[in-house]
Amino acid sequence: MRESPDALEERIAELRGAVRRAVAGGDRRQARTLRARLREAERAWDRAVVGEPEPAPAAAPPDRSVRVPAREHVHHALTLLGGPAAPKLILAVHDAFFPGPLGNSRISSLRRDEERSFRGSPYARPYYVCAALTADLLAPARGLLAISTWPLERRMVGPLSPRTDFLTAALRIAEHLERLGDVPTPGARRLLWRFAANIPGAAADPGAAQPAGLAAAARAELQVHAEADAAHRATAARRALDRLDEAEQLFGARLTAVRRRTGTHGKTETEPST
Repeated sequence: MRESPDALEERIAELRGAVRRAVAGGDRRQARTLRARLREAERAWDRAVVGEPEPAPAAAPPDRSVRVPAREHVHHALTLLGGPAAPKLILAVHDAFFPGPLGNSRISSLRRDEERSFRGSPYARPYYVCAALTADLLAPARGLLAISTWPLERRMVGPLSPRTDFLTAALRIAEHLERLGDVPTPGARRLLWRFAANIPGAAADPGAAQPAGLAAAARAELQVHAEADAAHRATAARRALDRLDEAEQLFGARLTAVRRRTGTHGKTETEPST
């Protein structure tokens, strides 16, 4: 039997307290175990409240008297895309399928605001809009946002990840349009064209692309890249769990400039501070 959102929120609050007590007591192993349980509870809350991983159909016209926080708009768009994404794509998805205003200026400072909130009061929210992490340096991937309740490996970005994330997003958008079953909005048509124009076999004329053709082409190319990308991300996620604290697992390791000398010339390299 699926738990209600209220019951899940109570369990999330209890687990947050248990995580803080484990961290304060120096028991990192127990803290990680509890954190894994907390993430699962947060994902269950997502499914109960916003229907993740199944994207919700287009909502009714917005009530202009209610101002929805930018983080909720971004969360809806990322949930539909299913992987890390840049603000430009998030904005395009929001404009195509979701009501309410969302401008690029509202997205630009969101990750920093979310990190401040998390560091000030860890796990106080059911989810955070966080950073995707680079697989090599475990640092924030420039310009890519993710959701804290996703498994860590989904938030890692390796050499093949930009392509697999693009294909995954295309597949999910196409499947969403097929479920809607009606004529897409102009914004949805532009989004369909954007994906079809960059996936071989999606359509002879990207301007006339159909969801079924886009889904088939994206699915076929994903089969080529997905396994190698998943292995690379899983390896990086294990490193991140071993090296990063809870906040860094969401927002990335901070980078420091390390001065090294070769002969008589100085050379500056960037490495994570962990």
